[in-house]
Amino acid sequence: MLSPGGGSGIDSAAMRAPHSVISWFLPLLLLAAGACEKAPPEKVEAEPAPSVAEPPPPPPPETAKAPEPPAKSAIPAPEDVAAPPPDAKRTASGLATKVLTPSTSKERPGKNDKVKVHYTGWTKDGKMFDSSVTRGEPTSFGVSEVIPGWTEALQLMAPGEKRRLWIPAKLAYGETPQMGAPSGDLTFDVELLEIVKPPEVPADVKAPPANAKKTKSGLAYRVLKKGTGKEHPKETSRVTVHYTGWTPDGKMFDSSVTRGSPTTFPLNGVIKGWTEGVQLMVVGEKTRFWIPADLAYGDKPKRPGAPSGPLVFDVELLSIQ
Repeated sequence: MLSPGGGSGIDSAAMRAPHSVISWFLPLLLLAAGACEKAPPEKVEAEPAPSVAEPPPPPPPETAKAPEPPAKSAIPAPEDVAAPPPDAKRTASGLATKVLTPSTSKERPGKNDKVKVHYTGWTKDGKMFDSSVTRGEPTSFGVSEVIPGWTEALQLMAPGEKRRLWIPAKLAYGETPQMGAPSGDLTFDVELLEIVKPPEVPADVKAPPANAKKTKSGLAYRVLKKGTGKEHPKETSRVTVHYTGWTPDGKMFDSSVTRGSPTTFPLNGVIKGWTEGVQLMVVGEKTRFWIPADLAYGDKPKRPGAPSGPLVFDVELLSIQ
């Protein structure tokens, strides 16, 4: 999750917020976003993780007079696909929803949470344009990284709940979308499988506490959990870590923890603060680092979307290669 470049570092999906994917059309569903992959970082600029999939080119426009038969894998549209029924609930934004399978859980995802869902989407005329169900694999993404209709609806749902959404064009891709996304009003069946909460913001995120140690370079650190190993990585080592990064105001900009996948990278291929700091660690250790701007991306980062100024990271060293 870190990309190369002198003094640069974690340049991840979360950091750059590119579009993710739920299938061929998801680069649009995820309005802001990106993901990091398990690739090595470039001087602490994490490599973006691959999205769900490379979207194939959009299907050719229909030219035949008669509609083409649905694909064998297509899920039949619900009878009320064209418009919400009388018992559907509407919100002030124009979103309409109906609970298909209730849940006993009282938990609801927040805007900063990540969710895992199964879903199927249709246009008003009943044409299915995407489905995680037919792919046989649920999709994960941040609640605030998708189209407005999804962001609003997901926060109404509980784990185990399945709901039908009627999303007006203004809360979806619009009437004239780009990149082959479906236009107009859309209907989705969404099943919320899991909520993944982001790591809590440290109480000392603004500045290192009195018990933090400092190096000559200005790097400050505090061991949160002692390690079990005795060996320290060298500058030329490859390491595998779990990490989360915040700006001093408590905004999380990247986390391998929320992605559920650790990151491996060459220690001399990340920002200076990481190269120095991780060499102080042993396997099994978890440390919090307060990295000044000159050891991170700087006050005016050259890499698009990289966080500026001083940064705070929680890093757990999993292995040394």
